[in-house]
Amino acid sequence: QSFGAFLPRGITLRLIGDSNDYFGKGLSGGRLIVRPHSRATFVAEEQIIAGNVIAYGATSGELFIRGQVGERFCVRNSGASAVVEGVGDHACEYMTGGEALIIGPTGRNIAAGMSGGVAWVLDMDPAKLNTELVDALPVTAEELVRVQELLARHMEETGSAVAERLLALPDAELQARLTTLMPRDYARVLRARADAEL
Repeated sequence: QSFGAFLPRGITLRLIGDSNDYFGKGLSGGRLIVRPHSRATFVAEEQIIAGNVIAYGATSGELFIRGQVGERFCVRNSGASAVVEGVGDHACEYMTGGEALIIGPTGRNIAAGMSGGVAWVLDMDPAKLNTELVDALPVTAEELVRVQELLARHMEETGSAVAERLLALPDAELQARLTTLMPRDYARVLRARADAEL
């Protein structure tokens, strides 16, 4: 329970194996990597490697998770960057900042109450999205560059076969398979800030 909770900047924890609930709770600038053992006989992206409520209330830092996780991934994340290969229900609930890259299946009610930050989802099923506050948008060229950076880091840190396959795709194909989940009010703030900086 709560592996790497409140981990501060400057510390990296690498877990070979699996984790329970609240992995990275309150992450405060540290880096967390979890992956199966190299001799594991299962397909990593088809298995759950960490429990529910991953990165709950994280404020900054990075998480790279090779495999799927349970429900309520990145709830109340306000500044961390996270990559995962599948999530259960209610992912990105009440997010206010940060980034989430989901390169696997999602459960229902994704992005409920999400007011900030951004999530990118591979092969998004629109029926799973809570659209009360969030729009599903095409990935921009600028966003694609960031996604590819996260995929490269994920592959380097975890040996992810999913990230390797996605990075081998032509840019246009990868871009077409991704969806940006962007809170409407947050998008307005970003546009206003960009206009003010001109």
